[in-house]
Amino acid sequence: MTKDVIALTARMPDPGAMLAGLLSGGPDKLVDTTGKGAVVRLCDGEGRPLLSVEAPLFVQVPGEAERLLGAAAPPVPYWWTEARATTGVEAAEQLAGTFAARLASLAGGSAWPPEAARSLAVVTTDGVSVAPEPAAAQPAVDVLTDKVAVVIQDRPVLAMTAWLSEAFRTAATAGLGLQVVTPPGITLSPAARDSLSTWPSRWVVRDERDGYYDGLTGAVLRWQDGMFAPVPSAEATAEDPRTPVAATYQEATVTGERQLAVTFRTVHPAGEDLVLGSALETIWRELTGEPPAGVGTAEPANLPWSPRQITDLARERAPEPTWVVVVGSPDRPGLATVRISRTKAGVEEDVTLMFGYGPDEEPPVDALPKVAELLATRHRLQSMLVQLRKARRDLAVPPRFEGPGVPVAFVLGAEEVHQMPDDRARRTPLSEPPVPLGPKTRRAMYYPLPGDPSDLSGWQDFERLMRHLKGE
Repeated sequence: MTKDVIALTARMPDPGAMLAGLLSGGPDKLVDTTGKGAVVRLCDGEGRPLLSVEAPLFVQVPGEAERLLGAAAPPVPYWWTEARATTGVEAAEQLAGTFAARLASLAGGSAWPPEAARSLAVVTTDGVSVAPEPAAAQPAVDVLTDKVAVVIQDRPVLAMTAWLSEAFRTAATAGLGLQVVTPPGITLSPAARDSLSTWPSRWVVRDERDGYYDGLTGAVLRWQDGMFAPVPSAEATAEDPRTPVAATYQEATVTGERQLAVTFRTVHPAGEDLVLGSALETIWRELTGEPPAGVGTAEPANLPWSPRQITDLARERAPEPTWVVVVGSPDRPGLATVRISRTKAGVEEDVTLMFGYGPDEEPPVDALPKVAELLATRHRLQSMLVQLRKARRDLAVPPRFEGPGVPVAFVLGAEEVHQMPDDRARRTPLSEPPVPLGPKTRRAMYYPLPGDPSDLSGWQDFERLMRHLKGE
């Protein structure tokens, strides 16, 4: 049975509904709070958590329940309430199901997964106890060592939820990596990919043939020295520490689907009139004909798209950085992550954006020069790289090999062109000359690249260009 159960309700669970849910284990269960009151816990007789319940989230963005759970939700807006049971305790899992079933019944909605929420009856928990501290002190963490925190997850999409984000933060504060273990068939949200690709954090996939493997690299893993680590190959040497690749990871299929991936950075002077997110909205409108649909500090993205709201959030958190996820409408898969930082140069926005296209859809590559010019002339673009990838239209990352993207274009912002000596930005070793963008007094440069996903030589051209621009 899954460890996570979610109630999707048309009405906000009022105190009466929450109380009815919390009485799923009977009136004698201990209740406490954590996370500054944002998480309520049902505990055993020793005060250790059996069930952790997050504050209900008001979702105003269509398509998020379908994207992350494969579940139908009430019409937007609706309420999303998560309950997580302590791993390995059957009564705790039953508590989570009954809690969600009661909320769905009283607040009008449904529970995910449906099979976990079949009963409204009180769950017998007499004599049930859970693991001692310190593991039980962090309900999102299933195994804790001196090297990593391990989370066992069984959801259709491994996403950057609020509790997973908190698990990353807690692990990083303690100097630990976070390793998330999932069964086969699970996909990864692009919003969580970067966090799980930094050693010793990993996406660990259970596999019938090889035991465990890394969902992003395919490296066969085993539990050793308090963490999941690659199994050395019989041919490995100190100079070439290769590792076996799981057979399942190599079973890629050709679907004809593609992704257009864009990474860019803008740098703005700090000021009261600054509005963040405008560059992202510009490129989104140019490539899809519509603005983003929603934004959030975790997944699901719960707020309607609003650059002003992003700006206010970043101001509240300064000088600490701000991270948000941005999603598109269900009929045009699009997702971006934005990291906003205050630096000596000003306020920086680092954006990773991708759109998905089916076999019969053509990525709008022809629109890229116009997009680049708008960002360079209106939004203080520093640099931008665009790639085409053979990857899923729905943007989910499978635990299978997906080839690398191939560069379509690189853009250098006007300030960077101005600071480059010897007119270097205008003279390149590429066969196709760069395209000047913007007014003559403040040129940015657009560098076309081959961009054929079947020909990786595009990376050779890109590397030659980078060496040239660096003066090497």
